[in-house]
Amino acid sequence: MRRVILHKPYPKQKLFMQSKARYTAYGGARGGGKSTVAREKAVILALRYPGAQILFVRRTYKELYDNHVIPMSMLLKCKKKNHRERIANFNETHNCFAFDNGSNIFMGYCDSEKDVLQYQGQAYDAIFLEEATQFTEFQIRCFMGCNRPSGLVRGGPMRVRTYFTCNPGGVGHMYIKRLFIDRDFEEDERPEDYAFYQALVDDNEFIMKNDPEYIRSLNNLPEDMRRAHRYGDWDCFTGQFFSEFRRNIHVCKPFQIPEEWDRYFVLDYGLDMLAGYWIAADYFGREYVYKELYEPNLIVSDAAQRINDRNDGDRIRRCIGPPDMWNRQKDTGKSIAEIFRDNGIYLHRAENDRISGWLDMKEHMKTYTDEKGDTVSSIIFFDNCKNLIRCLPQLQYDDRNPCDAAKDPHEITHGPDAIRYFVAGRPTPTQRAEKRKNTLPPALRTEEPIEEVMDW
Repeated sequence: MRRVILHKPYPKQKLFMQSKARYTAYGGARGGGKSTVAREKAVILALRYPGAQILFVRRTYKELYDNHVIPMSMLLKCKKKNHRERIANFNETHNCFAFDNGSNIFMGYCDSEKDVLQYQGQAYDAIFLEEATQFTEFQIRCFMGCNRPSGLVRGGPMRVRTYFTCNPGGVGHMYIKRLFIDRDFEEDERPEDYAFYQALVDDNEFIMKNDPEYIRSLNNLPEDMRRAHRYGDWDCFTGQFFSEFRRNIHVCKPFQIPEEWDRYFVLDYGLDMLAGYWIAADYFGREYVYKELYEPNLIVSDAAQRINDRNDGDRIRRCIGPPDMWNRQKDTGKSIAEIFRDNGIYLHRAENDRISGWLDMKEHMKTYTDEKGDTVSSIIFFDNCKNLIRCLPQLQYDDRNPCDAAKDPHEITHGPDAIRYFVAGRPTPTQRAEKRKNTLPPALRTEEPIEEVMDW
């Protein structure tokens, strides 16, 4: 006789299982029983809806195999020799648990940005993102785009849904926090679609009864880790490189930039992404990042054209690019900087000492009290620079060098790197007209290494 033996859910787990929201998140602290309830909910859906196509994802395959493939094989009695007791078969070729009713639970992993591409074009009736804060916002959004009816469910419609299990911290912390904790929704995001159930180790009756040492180990963690892992404090982000970032201080609504303010352009360029930013300096030492260009898959000449189009007549005092843009290309014999120059963009080579550059950037992001008594920062981002604002708080410390920021996931590094090139150049406040010795000259269309103003 085939029977799935599920454990009796704790009250918080029961709420998670009963959720009718399109997107449901569960967790908040270590030991809350997230993985168990996620596996069991996936099995319930597979049995309840014949033909359901379900995706279960972890960051790495090893984590997936150790934490889910093995326990789910035991739950579904995949190793049973008696076929009448077996609930499902594990298909190693397709890496999925196949049920007799046509349902499948696919076990997937997504370690890097490119790994998510293997799921594009697929349709899953339900998706479970395990340890969701370990995925980038880009990865999470891609998976959410795959959450649509498969067309294979029989015996009545199945409401599509995505489940997230997660703890504070990780590269996707800010995105998950915005949606489920802060409930700060953007256009086309409906509040009723999002539900969050906070679970603490105190809710896990088994651990509380059988493993008091685990509770003690959580209590003995350093304060920031204890707040996150023991109490599920989402305002404490372990590993965040720019802990200085405060949306209410560092982000503002766009305003008309005064014509006399000095303006700069800085970029980080690669075929995978062009991240360009226009920055204006006021009279008081504050810089405003007021315009963004963020676009992938552009060859050099097309990237230069996009920049020229986006500039839209701004008078740029200096354009800054990373040093590797001066490396000569094997196919053309020209450097990227030369191709930019041929398209009317004269670049200055940025300083690229990562450690000192990040320290400079932290100094710029540090808050202080201004002449009016307001809490402000030396660098402020217009809210139309969406990708930069998205990526900055996601940047993590490098595991091997606590003075450096992590280079992975690579997708989130482009914007922060560009701003690092800018602040490393020691930008100065705009001088008032009466203090300038000379009127700024018109654009210099020469091959001199320095141009005062670029009049695009």
